[in-house]
Amino acid sequence: MHQRIDLHTHSTVSDGTLTPAQLMRAAKDAGLCAIALTDHDTFDGLPEARAEAAAQGVELVPGCELSLDYCGLTTHLLALFVDERPGNVVGELTRVKQARICRNETMLEKLKAVGVHLRREDVERHASGVVGRPHMALAMLEAGVVRTFEEAFSRFLGTSGLAYVPKAKLTPSEAIRAIHADHGLAVLAHPYLLSQRPREIEAILTELAEIGLDGVEVYYTEHSDKYTALLSSLANRLKLLESGGSDFHGEVKPGVTLGRGRGGLFVRRELLDKMKETIEARS
Repeated sequence: MHQRIDLHTHSTVSDGTLTPAQLMRAAKDAGLCAIALTDHDTFDGLPEARAEAAAQGVELVPGCELSLDYCGLTTHLLALFVDERPGNVVGELTRVKQARICRNETMLEKLKAVGVHLRREDVERHASGVVGRPHMALAMLEAGVVRTFEEAFSRFLGTSGLAYVPKAKLTPSEAIRAIHADHGLAVLAHPYLLSQRPREIEAILTELAEIGLDGVEVYYTEHSDKYTALLSSLANRLKLLESGGSDFHGEVKPGVTLGRGRGGLFVRRELLDKMKETIEARS
């Protein structure tokens, strides 16, 4: 009987709705033997998660999800087996964080220019960690500016919205170099967002593998069986590790269940074992 794991989850420290401790308890309840906490561009939830994971008897894989700029496409890279200790990834995130603070201020100014007056504290009240667009959307809902979370993004905060400002991002080479320097693994998250065309995703994975990509998220909530099989084949040919996760966020992603995605996801423990073997071989 294969053991179930989940290597892509989020907590309230970024844009999820469960605290790191609640997430670890949910992992236990879901029958997971291991879980990676991969909040967006931050490791701040790891100490709380680590303590609760130990109490629950669940293995915690430390990590985060890095936002990248790749050929103008929004791309995310999971930094697995990297934690909150001062290091190369933390240094890069600190640099980007300062740029994000400036971004939030600019977006608030753009909202003000179109008649939406949100105070910084109104937005920050909805965040436990990194402040971003989801928290602005919640503040707009609270203020009655919009009727739904989706409307906040379509009218104001999305890429075509009146107040949108691009997010500061690392390049793939910068991110992979930092992850390797911290003895972690660089895994491409939800590749279907980049392309679902076989030749295109093959070209993307080939290029990223050439600059050091370690793995790809083959098993993912939104991947079809056909696309999953394609990614598995490409990973095998390019000598990339296979990874997988639900991308669980809680209430802000209704229908996505921890460890099971929309019901059919099953990420095997053996994938995590292969990752550990890879890290061990490098040390």
